[in-house]
Amino acid sequence: MTVVRFGSDAPWEAVVGYSRVVVHGDMAWVSGTTATVDGAVVHPGDAGAQTRQALLTIAEALERAGFTVADVVRTRLFVTDISRWEEVGRAHGEVFGDIRPATSMVQVAALIDPAMLVEVEADAVRGTPA
Repeated sequence: MTVVRFGSDAPWEAVVGYSRVVVHGDMAWVSGTTATVDGAVVHPGDAGAQTRQALLTIAEALERAGFTVADVVRTRLFVTDISRWEEVGRAHGEVFGDIRPATSMVQVAALIDPAMLVEVEADAVRGTPA
């Protein structure tokens, strides 16, 4: 089986050496995704809105690769302030409330840009029932 890599034209992909989504058969892995649009962090100071943007970017990347958010079986949420877990969790629940993937939310010391409050990863298996 072939591994297929999908980029997102983010300027960091070539520098760091990663793809937005890597697909092998019916499985896909989405790299850490933040609330970055056209190279700028959006929704500064709003952890919930940043989570929604990251999840939107993940959904779009999965669709380009032939998957949907319903195929997601695991997410990982990295937050810079765990006391804001509920904002992040509610935004995650808006997308995954019925899908209910396995998930983790952990606090990290910092993300690559101080304006980034949340980073999300997702793993998907095509055809997974909700």
